[in-house]
Amino acid sequence: MSVISANKTAPANTVVVLDFETTGLSPNQGDRAIEIGAVKLENGVVVDRFQGLMNPGFRVSSFIENYTGISNRMLVDAASCDVVMSEFADFIQGCNLVAHNASFDKRFLDGELDLIQRSYDGDFACSLLVSRRLTQEAPSHKLGDLVAYHQIENEGVFHRALADAEVTASLWLVQLEALERDHGIINPSFDLMMKIGKTPKASIENFFKKHAY
Repeated sequence: MSVISANKTAPANTVVVLDFETTGLSPNQGDRAIEIGAVKLENGVVVDRFQGLMNPGFRVSSFIENYTGISNRMLVDAASCDVVMSEFADFIQGCNLVAHNASFDKRFLDGELDLIQRSYDGDFACSLLVSRRLTQEAPSHKLGDLVAYHQIENEGVFHRALADAEVTASLWLVQLEALERDHGIINPSFDLMMKIGKTPKASIENFFKKHAY
C-alpha cells in the first residue's frame, strides 16, 4: 500500500529519500547516473527500498571507481540507465522527494528522466539545507559528518547509493524530531521543511517561533 504524498501539505515524514552515484558532477556535460538508491518512508517508517546499478554506456574513470567502489566490471552487465530509471520513475510517482545536497540529485534525476521522456509529480527538499538552519552548531553539514554528529547508526559505508539513502532517511527523521523537541513544531508539512531550507539564517529563529504549535 502506498500513500499518495506528492503535495506540499503532505506530512514531511512520508517521502522518498534518494541518492545517486554518477560518473561526474554535471549531466549537462555528459555525465550519467551509475547507481540509484532510495528509501520510501510512510509516517516515519521504512516501507520500501529501491536500488539499481546502471550501465551508462561508457567506461567510468578510475577516480569514480575508487570514490564509489563501483567498478566497470560491476557495470558491464548492469541494466541500462533507461531501464533502471523507468523503473525508478514508477517507484517515485505520488511521492515527495528528499536528498542530501538535493540540487545535485535533482539535476541527475531530471536529466535521466528527460532522456526517457518520463517525469515525476513530487517536490524536492534538501536535508543539507535543513541542517544548516536547524543545527547551525554542527561542525560540518556533510552527510558523513552529520551522521557522526547525531550519532546515527550506520554501517560505515558511504558513496553507495542505498547506504547513503538509508542514513539520509535516518537524518531526516532526526531533523523532524529536533523540530518538535527544540522548537515545538509537531508533524510539519513537507512545504514547511522546504521553507526551512530556504529561510535566511538571520530569520530562522523567528520562523521557528511563528510555526510552533
